[in-house]
Amino acid sequence: MRHHAHQPTRALALVLALALALALGPAIGPVSAARADHTARADHTAAHAADTLRDSFAARGRHIGAATLGNKLGDPAYTGILDREFNSVTPETELEWDSVEPLQGQFVFTRADQIVAHARANDMTVRGRSLIAPSSVHSAWFSNLRSATSVRAAMNHHITSVLTHYRGQIRSWGVVTEAFTETGAVRRSHFETYLGRDFIETAFRTARAADPTATLCYSDFTIDDFDKPKTQAVYAMVRDFKVRGVPIDCVGFQSHFTPTYPMPANYQRTLAEFAALGVEVQVSELDVAGSGYPQAEIYRRVVVACLATLRCSGLTVWGVRDIDSWRSGDTPVLFDAAGNPKPAYYAVLCPIAALAASSPIATMSVNAVMAP
Repeated sequence: MRHHAHQPTRALALVLALALALALGPAIGPVSAARADHTARADHTAAHAADTLRDSFAARGRHIGAATLGNKLGDPAYTGILDREFNSVTPETELEWDSVEPLQGQFVFTRADQIVAHARANDMTVRGRSLIAPSSVHSAWFSNLRSATSVRAAMNHHITSVLTHYRGQIRSWGVVTEAFTETGAVRRSHFETYLGRDFIETAFRTARAADPTATLCYSDFTIDDFDKPKTQAVYAMVRDFKVRGVPIDCVGFQSHFTPTYPMPANYQRTLAEFAALGVEVQVSELDVAGSGYPQAEIYRRVVVACLATLRCSGLTVWGVRDIDSWRSGDTPVLFDAAGNPKPAYYAVLCPIAALAASSPIATMSVNAVMAP
């Protein structure tokens, strides 16, 4: 059981001070910036019990999650951060098709079960990822299926078996993931070849029958800019599904920002447009290549966009520490390789903690803190 003190005034003072340090960092030079960072870390160590992401997001009815690796659960440094700072987990690879059903009809849940058990023991919700991911199903047995009947039966059996196993334990599922190309066309895959684009609808209907209480999501990458063809294709599909009663509850945004794929200016609008269709929106995968103030500011903008969208239920950072990330060389998450909180951590904490205290800083840029 976790025990935290509750000091909202001190918490708000801390995050405001940290926002100021972030804003001043580029201007005051490396020595002073380093000193501010050292002070911030010391303050966080002393006050983390009151000022965690987990408690701040929970106070606003939102989740803050982390992509979780089952083989790291034996590392106390890893689980210490995970359990203290996050109230949701997403198994990173343990629920992918090839991991769960390596041979037809033979399911292996051991690794995923470990993560789910850890989450339940620590009062975390679980998001299941990639039930059907057309770009990443590589099992030889599935590739050898050569008829619409056999492909449909295998898909439906996989969905039903996995959701039945985790019924009541996993809150939401990425039922279909990454089904569209950048042009807005349905991605070529074994599913599309034999079932056409209708495989997406079939997957959602099968999932609803298997677990009527789960939140069913479509998720994809590079759908952050509402004006892009891929985003428009996903939007049209979701709108069509809602009109026809296809059971889709949620859209997940896999927001992996880099210098060559920056956060678009209309990101908040994108979340709002999908939410207006009557679905929950989640930032289901979030990381930002970089470091320091530029990285922190992008994280802050994502959090503010989610907070400004009523149906945005929260966000999942794609890794706990930089060393655990799928792209560790980009240092893209909130904790460094040693487990220390980075400026990006405070940029995520600041808006949510300030909002909990009804402060206008929740919607301000880090630099705006310095405005007269």
